[in-house]
Amino acid sequence: MIHTVGLILNKKKADAVRYAEKAKAFLKEKDVYAFDVQHNPQEIIPDLIVTFGGDGTLLNGARYAMEYDIPLLGINLGTVGFLTEEEPKQLEKALQAMISGKYQTESRSLLKIGNPKTGETFFALNDAVITRGGYARLIRVEAYINQKKYGVFTADGMIVATPTGSTGYSLSAGGPIVEPGMNCMIITPVCVHSMQHCPCIVSGKAKIRLLLRPEREQTAELQVDGQNRGTLEAGDEVFVSGTDKQIRLIRLHEYDFFSLVRRKLVEWGS
Repeated sequence: MIHTVGLILNKKKADAVRYAEKAKAFLKEKDVYAFDVQHNPQEIIPDLIVTFGGDGTLLNGARYAMEYDIPLLGINLGTVGFLTEEEPKQLEKALQAMISGKYQTESRSLLKIGNPKTGETFFALNDAVITRGGYARLIRVEAYINQKKYGVFTADGMIVATPTGSTGYSLSAGGPIVEPGMNCMIITPVCVHSMQHCPCIVSGKAKIRLLLRPEREQTAELQVDGQNRGTLEAGDEVFVSGTDKQIRLIRLHEYDFFSLVRRKLVEWGS
Protein backbone atom coordinates (compact mmCIF):
# COMPACT_ATOMS: atom_id res chain seq x y z
CA MET A 1 0.00 0.00 0.00
CA ILE A 2 1.11 3.53 -0.80
CA HIS A 3 0.61 5.93 2.13
CA THR A 4 3.11 8.72 1.39
CA VAL A 5 4.52 10.12 -1.85
CA GLY A 6 7.52 12.42 -2.09
CA LEU A 7 7.41 15.09 -4.78
CA ILE A 8 10.38 16.66 -6.57
CA LEU A 9 9.78 19.54 -8.95
CA ASN A 10 11.57 22.21 -10.89
CA LYS A 11 10.00 25.26 -9.22
CA LYS A 12 11.26 27.53 -11.99
CA LYS A 13 8.75 25.89 -14.32
CA ALA A 14 5.16 27.02 -13.89
CA ASP A 15 3.90 23.75 -15.38
CA ALA A 16 5.86 21.74 -12.83
CA VAL A 17 4.32 23.69 -9.94
CA ARG A 18 0.84 23.37 -11.43
CA TYR A 19 1.04 19.63 -12.03
CA ALA A 20 2.60 18.98 -8.62
CA GLU A 21 -0.31 20.80 -6.96
CA LYS A 22 -2.71 18.81 -9.10
CA ALA A 23 -1.01 15.59 -7.98
CA LYS A 24 -1.19 16.60 -4.30
CA ALA A 25 -4.92 17.30 -4.60
CA PHE A 26 -5.61 14.01 -6.38
CA LEU A 27 -3.59 11.98 -3.87
CA LYS A 28 -5.25 13.72 -0.93
CA GLU A 29 -8.62 12.52 -2.24
CA LYS A 30 -7.18 8.99 -2.16
CA ASP A 31 -5.93 9.42 1.45
CA VAL A 32 -2.31 9.51 0.32
CA TYR A 33 -0.09 12.19 1.84
CA ALA A 34 2.10 13.98 -0.72
CA PHE A 35 4.87 16.40 0.26
CA ASP A 36 7.97 18.16 -1.08
CA VAL A 37 10.88 15.84 -0.28
CA GLN A 38 13.40 18.68 -0.55
CA HIS A 39 11.65 20.53 2.31
CA ASN A 40 10.90 17.72 4.73
CA PRO A 41 11.37 18.97 8.32
CA GLN A 42 9.65 15.89 9.75
CA GLU A 43 12.09 13.66 7.84
CA ILE A 44 9.30 11.42 6.61
CA ILE A 45 10.47 8.53 4.42
CA PRO A 46 8.03 8.29 1.48
CA ASP A 47 6.93 5.06 -0.15
CA LEU A 48 8.01 6.37 -3.54
CA ILE A 49 9.01 9.56 -5.34
CA VAL A 50 7.40 11.38 -8.27
CA THR A 51 9.33 14.06 -10.17
CA PHE A 52 7.92 16.87 -12.32
CA GLY A 53 10.35 18.18 -14.94
CA GLY A 54 12.89 16.72 -17.31
CA ASP A 55 15.68 14.22 -16.85
CA GLY A 56 17.62 16.72 -14.72
CA THR A 57 14.76 16.87 -12.21
CA LEU A 58 14.52 13.08 -12.22
CA LEU A 59 18.25 12.84 -11.47
CA ASN A 60 17.66 15.16 -8.52
CA GLY A 61 14.89 12.85 -7.35
CA ALA A 62 17.15 9.87 -7.88
CA ARG A 63 19.42 11.07 -5.05
CA TYR A 64 16.52 10.73 -2.62
CA ALA A 65 15.35 7.45 -4.12
CA MET A 66 18.87 6.04 -3.63
CA GLU A 67 19.02 7.31 -0.06
CA TYR A 68 15.62 5.86 0.90
CA ASP A 69 15.82 2.78 -1.38
CA ILE A 70 12.39 3.48 -2.89
CA PRO A 71 11.12 3.51 -6.49
CA LEU A 72 10.94 6.61 -8.67
CA LEU A 73 8.45 7.86 -11.27
CA GLY A 74 9.14 10.78 -13.63
CA ILE A 75 6.44 12.99 -15.17
CA ASN A 76 7.98 14.48 -18.30
CA LEU A 77 7.91 18.27 -18.55
CA GLY A 78 11.33 18.52 -20.17
CA THR A 79 12.71 18.53 -23.71
CA VAL A 80 13.99 14.99 -24.27
CA GLY A 81 12.93 12.85 -21.31
CA PHE A 82 14.80 9.57 -21.73
CA LEU A 83 14.29 8.71 -18.07
CA THR A 84 10.85 10.12 -17.35
CA GLU A 85 8.00 7.63 -17.79
CA GLU A 86 4.74 9.52 -18.23
CA GLU A 87 3.38 12.60 -19.96
CA PRO A 88 1.50 15.19 -17.85
CA LYS A 89 -1.83 14.71 -19.66
CA GLN A 90 -1.89 11.18 -18.20
CA LEU A 91 -1.04 12.35 -14.66
CA GLU A 92 -4.15 11.22 -12.76
CA LYS A 93 -4.25 7.91 -14.61
CA ALA A 94 -0.59 7.34 -13.76
CA LEU A 95 -1.09 8.24 -10.09
CA GLN A 96 -4.07 5.90 -9.83
CA ALA A 97 -2.09 3.02 -11.31
CA MET A 98 0.78 3.82 -8.96
CA ILE A 99 -1.26 3.81 -5.73
CA SER A 100 -3.12 0.70 -6.92
CA GLY A 101 0.16 -1.14 -7.35
CA LYS A 102 -0.42 -1.59 -11.08
CA TYR A 103 3.15 -0.95 -12.15
CA GLN A 104 6.45 -2.69 -12.68
CA THR A 105 9.90 -1.53 -11.61
CA GLU A 106 13.02 -1.59 -13.72
CA SER A 107 16.37 -1.74 -11.92
CA ARG A 108 19.17 0.44 -13.26
CA SER A 109 22.85 0.14 -12.36
CA LEU A 110 24.74 2.94 -10.59
CA LEU A 111 28.27 4.24 -10.39
CA LYS A 112 30.19 4.54 -7.14
CA ILE A 113 32.50 7.55 -7.11
CA GLY A 114 35.21 8.07 -4.51
CA ASN A 115 37.17 11.26 -3.83
CA PRO A 116 40.16 10.27 -1.66
CA LYS A 117 41.05 13.91 -1.00
CA THR A 118 37.79 14.59 0.85
CA GLY A 119 36.89 11.03 1.81
CA GLU A 120 33.50 11.47 0.16
CA THR A 121 31.59 8.79 -1.75
CA PHE A 122 28.83 9.48 -4.24
CA PHE A 123 26.48 7.36 -6.34
CA ALA A 124 25.36 8.27 -9.87
CA LEU A 125 22.55 7.06 -12.09
CA ASN A 126 23.90 8.84 -15.18
CA ASP A 127 27.54 9.82 -14.94
CA ALA A 128 30.59 11.14 -13.16
CA VAL A 129 32.46 13.94 -14.95
CA ILE A 130 35.79 15.63 -14.46
CA THR A 131 35.43 18.93 -16.29
CA ARG A 132 37.50 22.07 -16.69
CA GLY A 133 34.35 24.07 -15.88
CA GLY A 134 35.31 27.75 -15.85
CA TYR A 135 39.02 26.93 -16.07
CA ALA A 136 40.42 28.58 -19.22
CA ARG A 137 42.84 25.84 -20.32
CA LEU A 138 42.22 22.25 -21.31
CA ILE A 139 42.91 19.79 -18.51
CA ARG A 140 45.20 16.76 -18.65
CA VAL A 141 43.71 13.59 -17.20
CA GLU A 142 45.46 10.24 -16.93
CA ALA A 143 43.09 7.28 -16.98
CA TYR A 144 43.69 3.80 -15.54
CA ILE A 145 41.47 0.74 -15.85
CA ASN A 146 42.07 -2.02 -13.32
CA GLN A 147 45.44 -0.42 -12.46
CA LYS A 148 46.55 -0.52 -16.11
CA LYS A 149 47.20 2.76 -17.89
CA TYR A 150 44.59 3.52 -20.54
CA GLY A 151 45.88 6.89 -21.71
CA VAL A 152 46.50 10.57 -21.07
CA PHE A 153 43.85 12.93 -22.39
CA THR A 154 44.15 16.67 -22.97
CA ALA A 155 40.51 17.67 -23.13
CA ASP A 156 37.62 19.71 -21.77
CA GLY A 157 36.88 16.77 -19.50
CA MET A 158 36.31 13.05 -19.01
CA ILE A 159 32.97 11.31 -18.59
CA VAL A 160 32.34 7.93 -17.00
CA ALA A 161 28.73 6.97 -17.69
CA THR A 162 26.37 4.12 -16.90
CA PRO A 163 24.34 2.58 -19.73
CA THR A 164 21.49 4.80 -18.50
CA GLY A 165 23.77 7.83 -18.86
CA SER A 166 24.93 6.82 -22.34
CA THR A 167 22.06 8.85 -23.85
CA GLY A 168 23.02 11.96 -21.84
CA TYR A 169 26.22 14.01 -21.77
CA SER A 170 28.27 11.07 -23.01
CA LEU A 171 26.19 10.88 -26.21
CA SER A 172 26.61 14.63 -26.79
CA ALA A 173 30.39 14.15 -26.47
CA GLY A 174 30.41 11.42 -29.12
CA GLY A 175 29.94 8.35 -26.93
CA PRO A 176 27.92 5.27 -27.95
CA ILE A 177 24.31 4.49 -27.07
CA VAL A 178 24.27 1.47 -24.76
CA GLU A 179 21.21 -0.63 -23.92
CA PRO A 180 20.32 -0.06 -20.22
CA GLY A 181 20.51 -3.73 -19.23
CA MET A 182 24.21 -3.98 -20.05
CA ASN A 183 26.65 -4.38 -17.16
CA CYS A 184 29.27 -1.87 -18.25
CA MET A 185 30.64 1.66 -17.99
CA ILE A 186 31.45 4.10 -20.80
CA ILE A 187 34.54 6.33 -20.71
CA THR A 188 34.16 9.31 -23.04
CA PRO A 189 36.68 12.17 -23.44
CA VAL A 190 35.09 15.61 -24.01
CA CYS A 191 36.51 17.67 -26.91
CA VAL A 192 39.86 15.89 -26.68
CA HIS A 193 42.79 17.81 -28.23
CA SER A 194 44.19 14.95 -30.31
CA MET A 195 43.14 12.09 -32.57
CA GLN A 196 42.70 9.99 -29.40
CA HIS A 197 38.95 10.46 -29.10
CA CYS A 198 37.87 6.79 -28.97
CA PRO A 199 35.25 6.29 -26.23
CA CYS A 200 35.82 3.02 -24.39
CA ILE A 201 33.31 0.55 -22.95
CA VAL A 202 34.56 -1.44 -19.96
CA SER A 203 33.07 -4.06 -17.66
CA GLY A 204 30.74 -2.94 -14.90
CA LYS A 205 33.17 -4.65 -12.52
CA ALA A 206 36.13 -2.56 -13.67
CA LYS A 207 37.85 -0.08 -11.38
CA ILE A 208 38.61 3.26 -13.04
CA ARG A 209 41.11 5.79 -11.73
CA LEU A 210 41.23 9.31 -13.14
CA LEU A 211 44.28 11.39 -12.19
CA LEU A 212 44.51 15.13 -12.79
CA ARG A 213 48.11 15.22 -14.01
CA PRO A 214 50.45 16.96 -11.52
CA GLU A 215 53.11 18.25 -13.93
CA ARG A 216 51.35 21.59 -14.37
CA GLU A 217 49.00 23.79 -12.39
CA GLN A 218 45.40 23.00 -13.24
CA THR A 219 42.02 22.79 -11.59
CA ALA A 220 38.83 20.96 -12.49
CA GLU A 221 35.39 20.23 -11.14
CA LEU A 222 33.94 16.87 -10.16
CA GLN A 223 30.32 16.60 -11.24
CA VAL A 224 28.03 13.72 -10.32
CA ASP A 225 24.71 13.51 -12.22
CA GLY A 226 25.10 17.16 -13.14
CA GLN A 227 25.75 18.37 -9.58
CA ASN A 228 29.06 19.99 -8.66
CA ARG A 229 30.73 17.83 -5.99
CA GLY A 230 33.93 19.77 -5.43
CA THR A 231 37.05 21.23 -6.98
CA LEU A 232 40.04 19.12 -7.99
CA GLU A 233 43.64 20.33 -8.20
CA ALA A 234 46.73 18.97 -9.94
CA GLY A 235 47.60 15.57 -8.43
CA ASP A 236 44.07 14.82 -7.23
CA GLU A 237 42.41 11.61 -8.31
CA VAL A 238 38.91 10.19 -8.54
CA PHE A 239 37.93 6.51 -8.44
CA VAL A 240 34.87 5.19 -10.29
CA SER A 241 33.48 1.66 -10.18
CA GLY A 242 30.25 -0.27 -10.45
CA THR A 243 28.26 -1.19 -7.36
CA ASP A 244 25.64 -3.71 -6.30
CA LYS A 245 23.43 -0.77 -5.30
CA GLN A 246 20.69 -0.08 -7.87
CA ILE A 247 17.78 2.27 -8.39
CA ARG A 248 14.24 1.24 -9.35
CA LEU A 249 12.34 3.21 -11.99
CA ILE A 250 8.57 2.82 -12.07
CA ARG A 251 7.24 1.56 -15.40
CA LEU A 252 3.53 1.91 -16.21
CA HIS A 253 3.93 0.75 -19.82
CA GLU A 254 5.95 -1.78 -21.75
CA TYR A 255 9.45 -0.34 -22.10
CA ASP A 256 10.92 -0.34 -25.62
CA PHE A 257 14.35 1.28 -25.35
CA PHE A 258 15.17 1.42 -29.05
CA SER A 259 11.78 2.83 -30.00
CA LEU A 260 12.32 5.46 -27.31
CA VAL A 261 15.77 6.28 -28.68
CA ARG A 262 14.44 6.73 -32.21
CA ARG A 263 11.55 8.92 -31.09
CA LYS A 264 13.46 11.05 -28.59
CA LEU A 265 16.48 11.68 -30.78
CA VAL A 266 14.22 12.83 -33.61
CA GLU A 267 12.44 15.18 -31.17
CA TRP A 268 15.81 16.38 -29.81
CA GLY A 269 17.28 16.96 -33.27
CA SER A 270 14.29 19.03 -34.38
